Amino acid sequence: MVYMTDTLARNWWALGLRGLCGVLFGAALFAWPGISLFVLVLMFGVYTLLDGAFSIVSTVRSDKREKRWWLFLLQGIAGIIVGIMAFVWPGITALVLLYIIAAWAMVTGIFEIVAAVQLRKEIEGEWLLALGGIASVVFGVLLVAFPGAGALAVVWIIGAYSTLFGILLMVLAFRLRRRHGSTEVRAREA
Repeated sequence: MVYMTDTLARNWWALGLRGLCGVLFGAALFAWPGISLFVLVLMFGVYTLLDGAFSIVSTVRSDKREKRWWLFLLQGIAGIIVGIMAFVWPGITALVLLYIIAAWAMVTGIFEIVAAVQLRKEIEGEWLLALGGIASVVFGVLLVAFPGAGALAVVWIIGAYSTLFGILLMVLAFRLRRRHGSTEVRAREA
């Protein structure tokens, strides 16, 4: 399990960039709440493509001896697939968009909860990843439970979720950066 922690610490910047993308996406939705469905689909596509790409980069740079590296790879692939779907079908209906966003949020949330549980004895602050995963699952369930609200009516919810999730990832990234820095210092001293 040390490998997964070291990989996350070494690639703290990828988590930080994922978080920054989430915060920027949320801020854009708050700044333009009357956004058209077409623009929302494109913004969501860009966000999920970047999120998936950063997750895959982190996986590629990881030590494959860790048994659970594939979780981050699957999360990245899911993000890229959803992002591509958003670009291939930009005229997507509000209901389908809600279900795609809900499915993506629940899948990534489950992977993040699993990763946090596996990291609980390895690092401090793993609860931030778990909390982000729980927020993702709850967000997805709420979208499925209340689809009649329509995509434009939930722009504020999407913005709040994206911002909160982004902040949690950025906090975790900086905690991992500190861990990585202290690990490098110990390695030089040895």
